Amino acid sequence: MKVLNFGSLNVDYVYRVDHIVRKGETLSTQSRQEFAGGKGLNQSIALANAGLEIFHAGCIGPGGEFLLDVLKNAGVDVTFVKRMADTPVGHTIIQNSDDGDNCILLYGGANQAVTREQIDAVLEHFQPGDYLVLQNEISNLAYLFERAVAKQIQIVCNPSPMNETVKELPLEKAAYLFVNEIEAGQLLGADSGSERELVGALSRRFPRTRVILTLGKDGADYIDGDKCIHQAIFPVKAVDTTAAGDTFTGFFMGGILGGQSPEEALRYASKAASIAVTRRGASPSIPTAAQVRAELDGQA
Repeated sequence: MKVLNFGSLNVDYVYRVDHIVRKGETLSTQSRQEFAGGKGLNQSIALANAGLEIFHAGCIGPGGEFLLDVLKNAGVDVTFVKRMADTPVGHTIIQNSDDGDNCILLYGGANQAVTREQIDAVLEHFQPGDYLVLQNEISNLAYLFERAVAKQIQIVCNPSPMNETVKELPLEKAAYLFVNEIEAGQLLGADSGSERELVGALSRRFPRTRVILTLGKDGADYIDGDKCIHQAIFPVKAVDTTAAGDTFTGFFMGGILGGQSPEEALRYASKAASIAVTRRGASPSIPTAAQVRAELDGQA
């Protein structure tokens, strides 16, 4: 079994502020830092840190070469990353406030240069039973989804950020689907509702897909048909929530594909995310499997 993450690669420009800027406001920043990021890159690092062998595919432009070094240093295979000469690297502008909240502007850049030809060439190296991890930050995502389904590759999808592209995806054909409560409401075409209502609606909408519903301070739910498992958060003092969701996704799948039960994987992922939010930056905040296990063992 091989695991491919076909996803974004971004440079994160992080501005420290005392509060998120308001409409019409000019705000001085306390600091500016540059990190490796992108939901794709973050999830690849989390998957690798959780103990899986990961291949990453995508596109980078000039100025993004250090992103490959970050991935390689985490043990991720970057053979399938395409280097673009004339397309700027994708980037984000992130406001990170004193209370740990964030606000993100995303520029797709080279992430939107993924072609059908590149997709076909990459998928030639994978076969039925392999896993494909997807987010919604690259171009031709619907085609990629379609080709993976045709090849019987198991899809793990985090359809974020939500936009019109998501409506084109046959998400019911994914093996695993990760959504937060707002995204769940958008997929269902309804207000978020209560946790119980969301769980029931997701179970009906995706009867053959294992859905992981993240609920912020209220924890997370694993939904598999009529089965639902709840995991509470590990309370911590958050300083930066930028890559918390990506960390959760990577460690949950790392746990599942490493042989853990859904209950064990939920706990593993929740602890990993709780560590990530106590650190600044996106990819630098993602813990290792050893760090996560050490904290879990200390609380056993």
